[in-house]
Amino acid sequence: MTTEETNDTVVIDTSATMTIDEVHKTTSDIIRECSRIIVGKEDILRDVLIAFLSNGHVVLEGVPGIAKTYMARTFAEILGCAFKRIQLTVDTLPADLLGSNVFNQRTGEFWFRKGPVFSNLVLADEINRCPPKSQSALLEVMEERQVSIEGVTRKLPRPFLIIATQNPVEQEGTYPLPEAQLDRFMFRLILDYPTDQEEAEVIRRKHLGEATDLNVLVDPAAMVRMQNTCKTVFIEEDVINYIRDIVVRTRNDPQILLGGSPRASLVLMNASKSRAAMQGRDYVIPEDVRRLSVQALNHRLILKPEAELEGLTVQRVVTKILGEVDCPK
Repeated sequence: MTTEETNDTVVIDTSATMTIDEVHKTTSDIIRECSRIIVGKEDILRDVLIAFLSNGHVVLEGVPGIAKTYMARTFAEILGCAFKRIQLTVDTLPADLLGSNVFNQRTGEFWFRKGPVFSNLVLADEINRCPPKSQSALLEVMEERQVSIEGVTRKLPRPFLIIATQNPVEQEGTYPLPEAQLDRFMFRLILDYPTDQEEAEVIRRKHLGEATDLNVLVDPAAMVRMQNTCKTVFIEEDVINYIRDIVVRTRNDPQILLGGSPRASLVLMNASKSRAAMQGRDYVIPEDVRRLSVQALNHRLILKPEAELEGLTVQRVVTKILGEVDCPK
């Protein structure tokens, strides 16, 4: 049995698993509980949970006031995970995120004060307002799940997920995320305005003051077991080649300047395995890959200027590629 200390008191068995049926039932309950509080957005909720099960990070992009922060808080509470919110600004320092060594005058020694990244679910609010130096401080955190300060490396708790938000409209005082950091996010999810019926339901719930108490359905140890189970999902050689063909086609498409890297292929594979487990299958089907391709690729590709002038978007180009690549039967 492999164990890992996740905070000062809790030790998690990092090799334990669940059955596929248990993953299916548990994740269905989680989505149902989220939907009881959050109106609409069920596809977004499922994609965030897929990222969590795949040990990946998520960018939520949308205008202010459409429940990005509320969604992250809701997930953390239902999952029984430690939650920290970081409001990123132009003067955010790396130490504000990671922590720092503090001198204790009474003992004459330094002690490490943990930053907000030492949590299970971290909400990096308005990440594009964070200066480049502080954005770079998150690279090791997101990829290696550890923090290195003054030669000492400290592991982050498991599970660990960063949900970053950004406003696509307001660009003044922002620092666009570099490709190296965007590539470390599993998904970039676009949140649209609610439908007329959904907005009316939001207003009605607020007017009536309906209870928003959430039921805690799992804990960090259960989330790690579900993550381990998703890794065991079988994927056919034809489906592996299908993932490869989609990503390779992005590198050769005449409308794309920068295509997907091998990391994009791995992300698509891991996400497809998690989606299969959520649906109660221990094997991946091509529909899993097709369903998640846009979310996994839309922040990794850069269109050529002439394609953008024609009004094309990455989402449309990826959809076109999916129609061109032969899908296994």
